[in-house]
Parts: sequence; C-alpha cells; structure tokens
Amino acid sequence: MDPIQTLVKNLADKHGRSRESVLPILQGVVEQEKFLSERSMIEIAREIDIPAADVYGTATFYSFLETKPAGKFIIRVCKTITCAMKGKNQVLFAIQEMLKINLGETTPDKQFTLLETNCLGWCHKAPAMLINDEIYTELTPEKVREILTSHMKANANH
Repeated sequence: MDPIQTLVKNLADKHGRSRESVLPILQGVVEQEKFLSERSMIEIAREIDIPAADVYGTATFYSFLETKPAGKFIIRVCKTITCAMKGKNQVLFAIQEMLKINLGETTPDKQFTLLETNCLGWCHKAPAMLINDEIYTELTPEKVREILTSHMKANANH
C-alpha cells in the first residue's frame, strides 16, 4: 500500500466506513497532508464505497478543507459584512501588498496562502483573520504587517 492508501485505511479504521465518516476522514487527511489531492479523495471513495463525486462535493463544501496545495501559513480573512464595514478591505490590501499575492494564491516560497472565509465568530472584534489555527482580531493594516513580519521572522529561524 502507498502512503495515501495507508493513511485513508487507518482513518477509516478509526472513524468507520459510513457516509458520516467522510468528513472526519477528510479532516484527517488534511491534517497529515495539508490538502486533499484528487488521489486522496478517490482513495476515500474507494475505501468507504461511495461515489468519488460525493467525497469531492463534501470536500469542496467546507472552506477549511483545501483541495490544492497551500502554504505553511494559511491566512483566512473573514469576509462578512461586519468585517467589511470595520476595514477588512484595507487589511486585505495590506496583506496582498506585503506578500505580493492575490486572494487564492500562495507565495512562491510556499510560506503563505491567502484566502477569504465566512464568519470566524469574532464580529464583536472585527475585522478578524485566522492564520492556521490562531485568530487575530481588531486588525488594522499596521497590525497585519506586524503579525506577518513576526511569522516571517519565526519561520526564518527554523
């Protein structure tokens, strides 16, 4: 068995082989592989014995399940009306300007991917963004530049 087959089999052993198991298995693959390749989705469909289209449909429904390779740091900027009213666009522009990428893109060094996402649940401290699993709130362009600089420095030391 190749590594993807082994991973999917182990996740299916852990979570079961029913339709309800698809999401936890997808999450497990993303945790290990950082994204869902076409190969991994086909393997999940085979292991659980459901159509690959169903696996793909589930994977693409959830914004936190990447279906293409992403950077080491995935930046998700909240796109709700509350964040927009509190300056999300200026924050987004500052990120794009600093990293020299647009929404949906990854930096050439594979360090940062920039995405928009639905509500992060921090409307009372908008605008908000998530970098991997860490939330940042009450953002300004200056604050975002400081946060990104600290991630760049921390990464350079590893």
